[in-house]
Amino acid sequence: MLTMLKLQIIIKENIMKAIMNIHPGEILEKDFLEPMGITAYRLSKAIGVQQTRISQIIKGKTSITADMATRLSKYFGTSAELWMNLQSKHDIRKTRQEKSEILEQIVPMEAIDQSKTI
Repeated sequence: MLTMLKLQIIIKENIMKAIMNIHPGEILEKDFLEPMGITAYRLSKAIGVQQTRISQIIKGKTSITADMATRLSKYFGTSAELWMNLQSKHDIRKTRQEKSEILEQIVPMEAIDQSKTI
């Protein structure tokens, strides 16, 4: 019974982690393109990139680069930092999820020996 409860908690935690780690492409699509009635094709033409590049970002298969962030910021009147921060936070969350077992084994420097100074 206790094992089943633990399993349910683990499953719920994993679902929440997956939901919380939204790719910036989904934000681009749901918060910008759809409400504004803009297609990936129209955006690609407006910012001078191939439509496949926009489509890959929307699908979460490609990251937003600094180049793309500056183009999106110019077109939508946002900051490039907005797009880069969305991508960076997504990447960090994804890495923490994928490398959680490895990260748990790393002992913080101050825990090793607080008496040593650099």
